[in-house]
Amino acid sequence: MKLIHKMSGLILLSFLMACQSEKEQNRGLKLWYDSPANALVEDDKNGWRDDPEWLKALPLGNGSLGAMVFGDVNNERIQLSEESMWSGSVDDNDNPEAREAQAEIRRLLLEGKYKEATELTNRTQICKGAGSGHGNGATVPFGCFQTMGDLRIDFQNKGEYQNYYRELNLETAVASVTFTKGGVNFKREIFTSYPDQVLVARFTADKPGQLSFSCTLDRPEYFTTTAENDQLIMSGSLVDGKGGKNLEYLVRLKAVNKGGEFVYNDSQLIIRNADEVILLLSASTDYVLDYPEYKGRNYKSITAKNIEAAASKSYKELLSAHLEEYQKYFKRVDLDLTPEAITPLATDKRIEQFKETQNDPHLVELMFQYGRYLLISSSRPGSLPANLQGLWANKIQTPWNGDYHTDVNVQMNYWPAEVTNLSEMHLPLFDLVQSLVEPGEKTAKVQYGNRGWVIHPITNVWGYTSPGEAASWGMHTGGSAWITTHIAEHYRFTGDKEFLKDMYPVIKGAVEFYLDWLVEDPETGKLVSGPAVSPENTFLAPDGSRSQISMGPAHDQEVIWQLFTDFMMVSDELDINDDFVDQVVKARENLAGPQIGSDGRLMEWAHEFPEVEPGHRHISHLFAVHPGEQINLQKTPKLAAAAKKSLDYRIENGGGHTGWSAAWLISQYARLAEAEGAEHSLNTVLTKSTSPNLFGQHPPFQMDANFGTTAGIAEMLLQSHTGTVELLPALPEDWPSGHVHGLRARGGYTVDINWRDGKLTSAKITADRDGILQVKYKDVTSESELKAGESFAFEL
Repeated sequence: MKLIHKMSGLILLSFLMACQSEKEQNRGLKLWYDSPANALVEDDKNGWRDDPEWLKALPLGNGSLGAMVFGDVNNERIQLSEESMWSGSVDDNDNPEAREAQAEIRRLLLEGKYKEATELTNRTQICKGAGSGHGNGATVPFGCFQTMGDLRIDFQNKGEYQNYYRELNLETAVASVTFTKGGVNFKREIFTSYPDQVLVARFTADKPGQLSFSCTLDRPEYFTTTAENDQLIMSGSLVDGKGGKNLEYLVRLKAVNKGGEFVYNDSQLIIRNADEVILLLSASTDYVLDYPEYKGRNYKSITAKNIEAAASKSYKELLSAHLEEYQKYFKRVDLDLTPEAITPLATDKRIEQFKETQNDPHLVELMFQYGRYLLISSSRPGSLPANLQGLWANKIQTPWNGDYHTDVNVQMNYWPAEVTNLSEMHLPLFDLVQSLVEPGEKTAKVQYGNRGWVIHPITNVWGYTSPGEAASWGMHTGGSAWITTHIAEHYRFTGDKEFLKDMYPVIKGAVEFYLDWLVEDPETGKLVSGPAVSPENTFLAPDGSRSQISMGPAHDQEVIWQLFTDFMMVSDELDINDDFVDQVVKARENLAGPQIGSDGRLMEWAHEFPEVEPGHRHISHLFAVHPGEQINLQKTPKLAAAAKKSLDYRIENGGGHTGWSAAWLISQYARLAEAEGAEHSLNTVLTKSTSPNLFGQHPPFQMDANFGTTAGIAEMLLQSHTGTVELLPALPEDWPSGHVHGLRARGGYTVDINWRDGKLTSAKITADRDGILQVKYKDVTSESELKAGESFAFEL
């Protein structure tokens, strides 16, 4: 092995670029199809399952404005979403009776009276009111993320067409449709611009005067569409869940044409005989992320200014600004698993073929980069974070209200942010977390009599921090511990101390709650939490009852350990060393911690309870493997072996059967250096939980499967959670040769990796701040002191 220390980044980059073929520099990162999605199929606005045609449409987004493009030749449909399109309102769901019963519940649990403890928990530890509404969220104060409506374009020509092709180019974030009809070649190009805050749709033909169509704006309820000042305007108000209206929204549509004419006729925009038409659409609501009012955005003025400013620019100018802004994020990472020529195959057919072959590295490339594309599209700085559906909703009542689930789902959305070089996209999550502190402090005080702040397994844009309406799932108190660990993760990758100073009160407040929540187990003397759940899982108690409630489940122990560890690191980085930090150190040392059962598996609960569902979709007790760092092969090999046995047991009993669950298993197996297990879980996502447009499926559609899959692929290629940058820790045999350039490692490193015939050939690690780099490949470990801007490279 040849080691080259502190090699010039410019010299090595030139060498690597020279080795790349033209094909390697143009990955063909496109979702493409030879048939349209049917725009005339009507969505069931409240149905639980997704409409199959919507899952063929192609998503666009600029963080706040989302669109699904169907590509229908005769009746184009562009289904619209907006980040803050939420019904509902602030509500008082904290239950002051809860804390009075907690000591009694603990006593019953410690005495083994699970049936009585569960009954008392179900009576006293739930929220006041309707909570999430569980399927009726649009009509209760919790509310629901929902569709903004549809831009429908009727070409009023039902004739035959040929040469149909549509695509979503991940490298440009532009959706396009081409076809031939009546001897004329037509083209549509559509994108959502972050710089100009508009949707741009350009229609062209290769012969003059061939573009004639009408446009309408509508949604399933609460809308009025009118023509005003050369614009089509749709507006309305959503229900607040209390018998009134709350959030106000507005959509503007404007046409800029070459040749022909256009007219606004009542609620329609009509184009006749144009050579080229550019449609511009802006949308907004009056929502502001500011508890407790959440109102104040001047949405009418904002949308008017955006659309008029865009109308003053050429299509070339709009596209150029869009590409410059988008590609500065997307082009940071290049993954190539297919050094040979890629077989041309439509994406929907590629998915179907994969179900037979279980081997298509190009589909893996697409899925990886699609997750990055979706994160850029649904979580730009200054926007709301990606929710259960990212940014895209086609219903009034989206599944699970399209909210933020904090018992894995919203966290999974952001697992790829740092490692795949999209750190800026992480910021909206921190804005949301900061906004939850004040309502979370109220919940901590009212529900528990504790300091600090807390959230439970569900939250929304209205500051909901109370438990859910059923204790079996809604009593999860680990949400604030888990979501707050993202603060330390962001810092480990970026070294941003100003961010850390800003977020320090947030993480300290979360720690305060858990210091008060922990109690001493009279049998062991260790600190445990409770009454608590292991998210959504059920066990058979010794008294014969089915229960979810216990003291000190492994998940709670692990997320609290991680939070305390992160807080200690953060305090050290900020040179804070006070009595409070000492309390946290002592409390962490006295946590009960994860344990190994008599069968060799990592225990999910403090006692060896049989699971009611051995293949349960949640693997919450393995948080310490991933995304946590408490259990790893290097420092805790016995616990890591027990964790693997737990994973295998879940799989053997049907686990990983939902999209997000299988995606989580990718990262779990990768952390355990189990390439085969990681690839098996990846293949499960691709064969059982992937829609024609590559949207992940629970089912129904949930965006976390996409984000979790992208994060899992990255975890197979690069890990740094132990303090060492490890190269190709879980490379499967089906990816024998390739490269990945631009991934990020903790400590502030950008990593380029090249391999051939299953073995590393070269790698470059570039530091963006001073530090000691430890790098590992298989059994070889090297260490180098690097200054900011210097690189460490080695070849085999």
